[in-house]
Amino acid sequence: MDNLLLIVVGVAVILAVSYAIFNYFCIKKLEEGTDRMGEIAGAIRIGANAFIRYEYKLVAIIGSVIAVAVFLVISWQAAIAFVIGAVMSAAAGWIGMKIATYSNVRVTNKARETGDLGKTLKVAFKGGSVMGLCVAGFALLGVIAVYCIFGLAAGQIKDIAEGTIGKNFITGLDASFTMTLSGYALGCSIIAMFNRVGGGIYTKAADMGADLVGKTEAHIPEDDPRNPATIADNVGDNVGDVAGLGSDLLESYVGAILSAVMLACELFMHDAFTDTAFLNRMLLFPVIFAGCGLISCVIGISYILIKPRLSKNVHMELNIATWISAGVTIAAGVVLSWFMFKDIPAETLKLADVGFRVGAFSPWLAAVCGIIAGIVIGIISEYYTSYDYKPTKNIAQSSKEGPALTVTQGLATGMISCMLPVVVLAIAIFASYQIAGMYGIACAAFGMLSFVASTVSVDTYGPISDNAGGIAEMSGLDPSVREITDKLDSVGNTTAAIGKGFAIGSAAFAALSLMTSYLYAFTETNLLLNLIDPLTLCGALCGAALPFMFSGMLIQAVAKAARKMVEEVRRQFREIPGLMEGETMPDYKTCIEISSQGALKEMRIPCIMCILFPIVTGFIFGPMFVAGILIGATVAAIMLALFCGNAGGAWDNAKKYIEAGGVEGEQKGSAAHDASVVGDTVGDPLKDTVGPSLDILIKIMSTVSLVAVVVFSKYNLFGVIFG
Repeated sequence: MDNLLLIVVGVAVILAVSYAIFNYFCIKKLEEGTDRMGEIAGAIRIGANAFIRYEYKLVAIIGSVIAVAVFLVISWQAAIAFVIGAVMSAAAGWIGMKIATYSNVRVTNKARETGDLGKTLKVAFKGGSVMGLCVAGFALLGVIAVYCIFGLAAGQIKDIAEGTIGKNFITGLDASFTMTLSGYALGCSIIAMFNRVGGGIYTKAADMGADLVGKTEAHIPEDDPRNPATIADNVGDNVGDVAGLGSDLLESYVGAILSAVMLACELFMHDAFTDTAFLNRMLLFPVIFAGCGLISCVIGISYILIKPRLSKNVHMELNIATWISAGVTIAAGVVLSWFMFKDIPAETLKLADVGFRVGAFSPWLAAVCGIIAGIVIGIISEYYTSYDYKPTKNIAQSSKEGPALTVTQGLATGMISCMLPVVVLAIAIFASYQIAGMYGIACAAFGMLSFVASTVSVDTYGPISDNAGGIAEMSGLDPSVREITDKLDSVGNTTAAIGKGFAIGSAAFAALSLMTSYLYAFTETNLLLNLIDPLTLCGALCGAALPFMFSGMLIQAVAKAARKMVEEVRRQFREIPGLMEGETMPDYKTCIEISSQGALKEMRIPCIMCILFPIVTGFIFGPMFVAGILIGATVAAIMLALFCGNAGGAWDNAKKYIEAGGVEGEQKGSAAHDASVVGDTVGDPLKDTVGPSLDILIKIMSTVSLVAVVVFSKYNLFGVIFG
């Protein structure tokens, strides 16, 4: 079976990374267009490179401190795995950002040269596919490296099977394979948090500054070259919506896969079953299933890139690519599940603590529950965020009455949109548990993200198209070019909302699986979490408040940076002679510096807080209080993330609906359009900073807690005082 892992996952990783490299150089071979287009794209590229270098320096310092702490307290294996995870996540974000800064201007040029929507879509999607393939390819490369180096070569899996788990050389605590896997997941999570939060603050500060002054005060078009914040806005798309997105989804993907592997280890170590062959299959199945999913994604992505001529229905073409990936993954999964579990005795499969109630097909059916739930949540998100449907149209219509009703209608839409996705999640959780127990819930998590390469490719094409539109505007190209890029960008807003639904849904599944591993880490048999116990209940209340505090800190950070940006844009409009007449160029560099400094300064406290909060409270109140925190934070974060993503996407597309002439008598520059810009500005930090960061919040807290509980379950102040 170990050979099957190496063959399937090895082929998948090689195929995905090779395809990404091929697409990368295909993009670079394309022409950039006019000198002015190349100059603007170069400025965006320089700004993005500068920011991510500074950010990675800061993250390297914090990551080094965490790696040393893990080495001293947990194990050297976990510390090395942490570094591997951080490197994989950082590399995916870096490469995705690089290809986005090369793709944007080439998308603009393709639209300029051909005027063809389908050909332009191919270029944008090819750029996005580099990120998608690298996210899944690097994630699995790291997983297989950790599995082979520590699980097989260092004998940690054998130690679990034989009950001879090693000890930390300082603390004497268990240094099991579960802790090593947690280290890898934690490394991915740290990079994802800083990329998402830092990039989100950067992009939204620039975007809000550009919109509030440029659109609503100066009444100049979006991405007008006279607006000093336009370059910073486009840089932000790359560092936030591309690099941040890539690290985010890689972290979600890794967390979903490893939650199942860690749970299998904990179930075996706590005598839920004793068959070592069954253990080996449960460890391998999530990773090999993910490998099959990655191969399926290569097929789905190729549909768009190889098809001779794409239709003008961009959304349909992107959906077909995703459906192909999902369909092939499901077909491969059923064969894999039967092949891996057909030889396991029925009495072992049906043990109470494992609960494979449909025999060898149980893990596959549980994974299918996750896939179906992800697709349904995506459809629901599309309904609430696309301007083809009533909720977003209602927001656009309410803009005729002013900004207050625009904001009010958007808030209502976002809140209402939480119910159906949560019902879908609840049904999927219950169904997957009935099919394969807690392991089934973990299977649903990696099933939902098994075709992540396709979903990230679709997501990344959106900010690339957005940048392409900005370059077209700033280069003074024919309006028809901007029309093509705007059509691509509008679909990108909806696909981004769908992708965020997948991320938060998988986070819910993974958090539940990690909770079981967390409880097993400090209890032998009793896995009951008594929510009416005062200590646990207090933890749940504090945990439920934490996502709101975290979100408020992020919004406040965006507001601080945006305020400085607004002041700078106003100053330049007021003090630079001939700027509004187009006779002189603005000072783009100062605006880039404002966004960079604001993001780097403001991201530290929220990111460090979510790492330290469960550790500090654990050492004070003990493991049951932290268990309550994890439950409360997970429930609150799911609702808040859905609300933020859907409300923000609906506000954005309501604005685009007015710009496309969807509201009779209204257009760019009208009072209704100004009101919709205000709504979009309110939604910007919600959908692109807060919402995407919340799924990382609950997974990073779960992972940190799982790593640290072996220490604070034995040494905590509450235990010392009350025994």
